Amino acid sequence: MIVTIIGLGLIGGSMALDLKNRGFANKIIGVDNNINHTNIALLSKIVDEIDNLESAIKQSDLIVIATPIDATKSLLPEILTQIKGTIKVVTDVGSTKAGISKIVENHPNRKQYVASHPMAGTEFSGPLAAVSRLFDYKNAIICDSELSSEFALSLVKQMYETLNMKMIFMDSEQHDVSAAYVSHMSHISSFVLSLAVLDKEKNDKNILNLASGGFASTVRLAKSSAEMWVPIFEQNSEYILEVIDTYLEKLQEFKTSIKENNNQNLIDLISQANQIQKIL
Repeated sequence: MIVTIIGLGLIGGSMALDLKNRGFANKIIGVDNNINHTNIALLSKIVDEIDNLESAIKQSDLIVIATPIDATKSLLPEILTQIKGTIKVVTDVGSTKAGISKIVENHPNRKQYVASHPMAGTEFSGPLAAVSRLFDYKNAIICDSELSSEFALSLVKQMYETLNMKMIFMDSEQHDVSAAYVSHMSHISSFVLSLAVLDKEKNDKNILNLASGGFASTVRLAKSSAEMWVPIFEQNSEYILEVIDTYLEKLQEFKTSIKENNNQNLIDLISQANQIQKIL
């Protein structure tokens, strides 16, 4: 089994480590436009070799696209065209799925593509952030599985089983709605809180001196890269805007209750929020 991973950042690099170490792949080929990423990935033995896109695809049984969403949208149709007449399989790990799936819905080689999203990550990026066991016991979402061939689906499932992930099957629209609430909004909230604190900290130097574990965990995601997240916000803007409206509505309820000293309503709001314990 030869696997090409396009995009040697946190996700692609971490996948490469475990797919090779756990025996799924005999060889991992890395493709990345960033020469620093390719050098680090090769020197760190994250990949076995670096190659250009066309050559890597010709050699590989499985191609994993682990690039930002905007790059994935350009790469996927091109790669599906290049694998014509073969049984090669393509998957991607993007955080939005409906827009990507729509682009290739009528591609003659659509069945060789499996839309997926491993729900794992950290706030760090690049190949230096790649770690083993990143995906262990996390969920991998596979979307629109009925549009993929049995062979392609089976191979991608084997890949995620090797990564010790639990697979969940959804349609791409449903995925994007859910991702907007549980993933994308978390990042926006973190970015906004970070901006608010940094703005206030200009005048009150004590703010960051008082920062504790709660603050650190809440703004952890604010360290995430704009290169990755701006395309996600663009691709999933319809659902993200819907979530922001709901978020602002709840924030206004807290503001009004605090302004009016309505402690009972604050108790009720917090008690409702505590119900998340039943889910997480």
